[in-house]
Amino acid sequence: MEPQLPYGVTDGVATIVICQPAKRNAMTEEMWRAMPPILDALAGDPAVRALVLTGAGGTFCAGADISSLSGPPGTAEAAQGLAVAAEDALAAFPKPTLAVVRGHCVGGGCQLAAACDLRFADEDALFGITPAKLGIVYAHSSTRRLVSLVGPATAKYLLFSGELIDARRALATGLVDEVLPAAELDQRVAEFTRVLTARSQLTQAAAKEFAAGRADRIEHWAAQARGSGETTEGVAAFLEHREPRFEWTPPVG
Repeated sequence: MEPQLPYGVTDGVATIVICQPAKRNAMTEEMWRAMPPILDALAGDPAVRALVLTGAGGTFCAGADISSLSGPPGTAEAAQGLAVAAEDALAAFPKPTLAVVRGHCVGGGCQLAAACDLRFADEDALFGITPAKLGIVYAHSSTRRLVSLVGPATAKYLLFSGELIDARRALATGLVDEVLPAAELDQRVAEFTRVLTARSQLTQAAAKEFAAGRADRIEHWAAQARGSGETTEGVAAFLEHREPRFEWTPPVG
């Protein structure tokens, strides 16, 4: 059996592919469990400067494999716990993350996309969060992350109705950041990830924590900036009309 979350690193960009085409890349319990260790390994790899999460074929992820939710009392709750753990691990990844969405991005798939820093989609992508169709209480952390991304009104629309919205509406609400024709998506992702890998990891790492509300880390990042030499290099490169060579890397562990 081929791996359901194959991943690799090319030119500083790690790519994880959600791969279960027979079920539109629905996430099984094994896939949810596998996600955090994969992310841990990539976070600790100094060659990785950015992460792309995408789906195999013409779809991103249809959500949780519904068969994993059936069983004795507590089965669905346990499965949801695995999904939240994977989502939280993705949100905590210390380097920039980009979800590349084609086709359906539904339920747990939308959870994963929302946990990324940014989302690029093709024009035919569809988005939805469907716990109300299954009688599931959507996790608090997932709900708050969705609200912070799209605002309370859109979050309630998605969660109350379980209806799918198209890429144009997702862009208007802030659920996605760019929408492109399908034929142009890969090129745009390649261009943008090249930009990400060329920028200061110090700036990116601090911005991720501050955006997450980590005011307790202000002094930490001030100290990192003072000792890193990143500003000196950035200013020198600007004055010398050359590309900067940023060398700071996140500490492992």
